[in-house]
Amino acid sequence: MHNTPQKLTAEFLGTFALVFFGEGAACAVQYVHGTLDVNLLIVALAHGLAIAAFFAALSQISGAHFNPAVTIGYWATKRVNTIEAAMYWVAQIAGAIAASYLLRAVLPEEAWRNVALGAPELVRDFPKWAGMALEAVATFFVVFIFFATTDPDHEVPQGTAGLAIGVTYVLGIFVAMPFTTGALNPARAFGPWLATGAHLANQGVYWVGPLAGGFLAGLLYDSIYLTKKLPD
Repeated sequence: MHNTPQKLTAEFLGTFALVFFGEGAACAVQYVHGTLDVNLLIVALAHGLAIAAFFAALSQISGAHFNPAVTIGYWATKRVNTIEAAMYWVAQIAGAIAASYLLRAVLPEEAWRNVALGAPELVRDFPKWAGMALEAVATFFVVFIFFATTDPDHEVPQGTAGLAIGVTYVLGIFVAMPFTTGALNPARAFGPWLATGAHLANQGVYWVGPLAGGFLAGLLYDSIYLTKKLPD
């Protein structure tokens, strides 16, 4: 059984890795090709592979949430209490901030500034409600798959959970990135925002949408699929 500092360190490292590899890939592609158009496939795969790899490495320690939306789903279903959820959030956000500032420090300015370190933003004239809905639905499925593949009462082949979660994240980015940048994770959104001083007018989209999706995914999974233990 791992203690709280070990769990929080795992959440910090996993979220750090997600931002470092995901947003680092966005900066690298922009820098190499010299265009503001970032390759959708490369960025989506970088995020998904980071989640899959670090879930496999750290899930036995902290559960490998790496996302406040997953944690709020666990909180909504009483898998973690309020204090534990708050500590996970702090660790996740701190990891995202640390990775963002590291990328800003080590990459050439033209690499990170042109894409604002991947700080999410709505495409021009795209309504906030639509952006919030896209983020909510995509995150809903990420969290739903997380619950489904980590449920101890279901026989999921070992090693497939991280892959399934990562692939779902990739699919969500495929749909959302052209319109919202495809954050699906408030911590992943906040780190680049803070490090670059990006415009925060639409910040609510990237908090309300993913958190609502994660909250509903947890409740729906438990209400429909959770195996209820019968009394002896």
